[in-house]
Amino acid sequence: MRIATVVLGCAGIATFAQALAEDIAVPAISSLKPAAAFPAHFRVITIPKTTHNSMALVQDQGQTVLKVDSNDSTGSLAMPVSLDPAAMPRLTWRWKVSRALDKADTETKAGDDYAARLYVFFDVPLDSLPFFERTKIRLARLVAGQDVPTAALCYVWDNRHRIGYAHMSPYTQRAYMIVMQSGPEHVGQWITEARDVVADFRQAFGHAPPRIIGVAMGNDTDNTHEKVTTWFGDVSFGAASH
Repeated sequence: MRIATVVLGCAGIATFAQALAEDIAVPAISSLKPAAAFPAHFRVITIPKTTHNSMALVQDQGQTVLKVDSNDSTGSLAMPVSLDPAAMPRLTWRWKVSRALDKADTETKAGDDYAARLYVFFDVPLDSLPFFERTKIRLARLVAGQDVPTAALCYVWDNRHRIGYAHMSPYTQRAYMIVMQSGPEHVGQWITEARDVVADFRQAFGHAPPRIIGVAMGNDTDNTHEKVTTWFGDVSFGAASH
């Protein structure tokens, strides 16, 4: 799924979060009811003229989780956040996949598909970006009619690179891809992940991160024409572990 589309689709999320002066945490998926509609402030992100992923709240092992079915299709579920990463740098989440993709490759546009991915969006000041990046974002904002996030970390379930491998998206220098799982070893198992988003952002962009304004969860298979089901549990930010 093209990162520019994900960022553009999060325009409403960014505006919602930026309008809030107080901190807001990631909504707990486990607090929602299976088969219920998504809360109004959630946003389903899709690409025009493509098949859209199927998303639903389901019960798994006694908890409500997000289920995302991708069959030659794309889509993410985005949620607003408003947090200072310096105070809440520890990101944790749970996920599970039905299979690893066969033909995906995070380093190429043609292979830009993922069995699972979790985005964290940051509000980097537009004026601090290079001219070319500023221009692209301004064009995106003209299309959206509102603000869009200016930087993202993307944590992925890969199929060919080692765990810990990281690089910029083949679509933009404003999205940094980090491999959390790779291949079929843990397919069908719930995996709990943890990252220091301050350290990851510094590694990606060379400076301390600004405010976190959103997260998005999903998968996509529109480039490789494959099929996968992904489940996400709660996503949360907390204080640094010692």
